[in-house]
Amino acid sequence: MSEHVEPSPDQETSRELPARIVIPPIKGEMVHLRPATVEDLPKLDELDAYYNASRITGKDAQAERAVVHTWVRRSVAWAHGQAASESGVGDPESRRTIAWAVLTDSDHDDDGRIDAAETDNVIGMVFLIDVDGWARSARIQVVLGKDYRGRGYSRDMMPRVMTYGFAPEPAGLGLHRIWVAVPEKNTRSLSVYQSLGFVKTGSSRDALWDAENSRYQDLIVLDTLFDEYDPIRSLDAFGMHVIEDNPGMREALAIREHSIAIQQRRRDDDKTDKPAADDAARREAYEKIGVTPGSSRTVTDDAGKTRTDAASDETSNWPYGQSERKSSKNAWWRNLGLNRKRDTEED
Repeated sequence: MSEHVEPSPDQETSRELPARIVIPPIKGEMVHLRPATVEDLPKLDELDAYYNASRITGKDAQAERAVVHTWVRRSVAWAHGQAASESGVGDPESRRTIAWAVLTDSDHDDDGRIDAAETDNVIGMVFLIDVDGWARSARIQVVLGKDYRGRGYSRDMMPRVMTYGFAPEPAGLGLHRIWVAVPEKNTRSLSVYQSLGFVKTGSSRDALWDAENSRYQDLIVLDTLFDEYDPIRSLDAFGMHVIEDNPGMREALAIREHSIAIQQRRRDDDKTDKPAADDAARREAYEKIGVTPGSSRTVTDDAGKTRTDAASDETSNWPYGQSERKSSKNAWWRNLGLNRKRDTEED
């Protein structure tokens, strides 16, 4: 969440990231997130967070530890308004990263003590990596301690982080794409990401070494776009509840509610387009939450009817940059549960 309230036209044209970012805390039902610090890094060692890294990320433990340290230092530098070159790890591409520490107050073994008391409640980290202002893209990754995997923490935190990533500025980062890269043998993570709406878009053949089986394995790339991701339904899919004061959620709720109202009105009007009324009502909804809607363009179809892009059936739930976006007719939440196979193999 950048410090400026309204981006200037020059900033929008240049698509440059802000020089400094305010990393927001994010609340979940099982965990809560705060900006990660360099002081948190030794806690990951105590948590044995790099255990089985070759299976989960395809890297060996030493390499995984090195990149996590780099991500946290880049995140801290950005929060302090420092250039990427001032992060202490250097980066000729000036890549930006946001790192949150994942904390829990849970007592799963009912021994009367918080499970992660020894690490000040920290059980791992979650990252938005290589945040690209030009392409409005970022990669998401979760690192959890050995004893905190498979308990549903990722399902609690990831939809909320992605909501922040896709939300328009200043509520969020205004991303167009969030992607992940997963070793083919990590079927558990693949299942979680697909449940979130990520779609397999390709693979890098023999990109990783599988030390356990002494063979190469593919690296699977999955992504989801702003018009394919529904923040509310992603939480519903995992049985999680909306927390309204999380960054981006207020905007998501208002936009979703208004989108439903528009669809209902169209059904009542026998699918008759009313672009002017829809646009005015949409702007009224955004004004109530203090968000300026993105530009929309009027188009004429083959039948001579006019409509706005923002009012089409394939429209995004988000209000920004409609004229420069592609819309998906196969948005995951329109086809939830259809033709989707999910692996349940444990790590």
